[in-house]
Amino acid sequence: MTQTVADLMTPDPFAVIAENTLQDAHNLMKEKNVRHIPVIDEAGALVGMLTQKIMIAKVMGIMATYGANALARKEKQTKVQDIMATDFASVRPSQSLQDVVRFFVDNRHGCMPVVDEQNKLVGILTSSDFVRLSAALLS
Repeated sequence: MTQTVADLMTPDPFAVIAENTLQDAHNLMKEKNVRHIPVIDEAGALVGMLTQKIMIAKVMGIMATYGANALARKEKQTKVQDIMATDFASVRPSQSLQDVVRFFVDNRHGCMPVVDEQNKLVGILTSSDFVRLSAALLS
């Protein structure tokens, strides 16, 4: 039996709305211990991705430009939609894991958002999911 993305993905992942602030996203990453946050619009459609790498680059830029004392203020002023990645790949729940794993290996991505036919966020597939699958197969 072919395993699909739906078999391995984390359903209903934590997400932020494009209008949220960098501070909101930063707090969510810390509280939930996640490195990737899908960005959705008010209707739940996927519009972007926010990664730990993007956030670190933005925070370092703020600190270099304005100093560490301005970080909290600037995080409150920066909208997620202004820093999120919009050029990213997504997958459908019905896609074969064999098809998706090649993309992870070739592109060195840490995650892929999972969307339905209306582009609504339904899950997230991460490299950690594949590591857990490997561990299960090895035991």
